[in-house]
Amino acid sequence: MKKINVKGDIVQSSDKWIYGWLGIEATSPQDVNKVLNEANGEDVEVDINSGGGDIFAGSEIYTALRNYKGNIQINIVGLAASAASVIAMAGKSRITPTGLFMIHNVHGGASGDYRDMDHSSEVLKTANQSIANAYKEKTGLKDEELFGLMDKETWMSAEEAVKNKFVDEVMFNQPQATKGFYNSFGGVPHEAIEKIKSKIKKPDIESDDNSAFLLQAKLNLLRLKGDVKSE
Repeated sequence: MKKINVKGDIVQSSDKWIYGWLGIEATSPQDVNKVLNEANGEDVEVDINSGGGDIFAGSEIYTALRNYKGNIQINIVGLAASAASVIAMAGKSRITPTGLFMIHNVHGGASGDYRDMDHSSEVLKTANQSIANAYKEKTGLKDEELFGLMDKETWMSAEEAVKNKFVDEVMFNQPQATKGFYNSFGGVPHEAIEKIKSKIKKPDIESDDNSAFLLQAKLNLLRLKGDVKSE
């Protein structure tokens, strides 16, 4: 049985190299398609522990899993949030008793006058409908119910995710409520990745000449995330 890990940020395949270069865990459609092609109809397990990321990359991964000719088993081993929750709709699923599941509205940035803002709002509403279609097919819930959950940014324990039919079963047949979590939800800001990409060329990762720059880039990224304070 082949294994696919959907962990870390969900990113476009064209951006995956910079995450690897910076030592940041991420999953791209190319990663998933590579394993599916190698599996060639063999059963595939998909382990998910991700706070989400790029919705278009998430949609591409969801579609690839749905189109696969073999059996797909989804295992939510930690968190399935945002775009990762869409991927979790791609097959028969189970969630660890300590897992969390989250759905919310699509986020995006915009600039311009009131017409641009109105247009962006309509685009986001359309994007919400597109991902709600995946939830609806899995759960049977009506659009109004799904949009209500998405508007509230709804977090669900393992039992709640099963009760609402987003997930088929809880692992180990010993359901228990999640009592808490300690790691904050979030990923690398897209603006940070774009800023780094704009200032560098794709490097030879193995080259010693890039080691000093790599360390500085990682330090700058940590500062952008707030993990390291500037002196």
